[in-house]
Amino acid sequence: MPDASDMTPAWRRLATSAHHHLSELVRTCAVYLGIAMLVAAGIIVALPSLRGQAVQVHSALLTAMAPDAVLAQADANNDLTGDPSARASGAAMPGVRNFLSAIGTAPPAKALSATGASREQVEALRGYISRKYRVAYEATGVLVNTAYLVGHDLELDPILLLAVIAIESRYNPFAESHVGAQGLMQVMTSVHQEKFEQFGGGDGVALNPVANIRVGGQILRDCIKRRGSMQGGLACYVGATGPSDGGYGAKVQAERRRLALAAGVPLRRE
Repeated sequence: MPDASDMTPAWRRLATSAHHHLSELVRTCAVYLGIAMLVAAGIIVALPSLRGQAVQVHSALLTAMAPDAVLAQADANNDLTGDPSARASGAAMPGVRNFLSAIGTAPPAKALSATGASREQVEALRGYISRKYRVAYEATGVLVNTAYLVGHDLELDPILLLAVIAIESRYNPFAESHVGAQGLMQVMTSVHQEKFEQFGGGDGVALNPVANIRVGGQILRDCIKRRGSMQGGLACYVGATGPSDGGYGAKVQAERRRLALAAGVPLRRE
């Protein structure tokens, strides 16, 4: 039987091997940690630039798809911003930011007064939509402003329109279902093609955010009038013919309440 002195080299080799492996592990962890820190630093530096680019791309898409009639109206009188000097001068407003300034800054006073909302509340509403649905904040102005204008023109609650958009498309203007429903409010283009004629018609017009909200709003208003209530109108809008709408109305109403609560906007009774 070997004595303790014969086993000492084996323990030493084991300790040396363990030390070597531990050193390699520490070195590997340090390398990966350094790479992670470099990546994190790069993201921090690049993120504001990437966000700015995303806003510009989204804004450019909204502008490119804006109906000629809407652009002409904005260029002619800038009546959505409430800027008297712009109306008096009649100056043209070329470019993405000028269009968004005219169409998307804030709803006009007449639309706000009809709902009892303030501009601060509308700004809070835009912030909620931007955060929850990951929409560029600047682009939310076009969507919220259009919802208020359409709501005023059609005597509909704009928060209801925004809630329908949330449930139907999650604010994706290019959404399309397997049955052919398109755009923000998932309008069945093949059924309602004639309603898009005022926006030029043609392929892809239903993906135009402004046109889609206006046509979807018309359909929703007609559904509410036909069924006699908001709940019945929502069931009609989703195509339910029986007593059950599959929970669609409850989802829209829940999101409507969340939108109003987040912004402190009063809800209208329909």
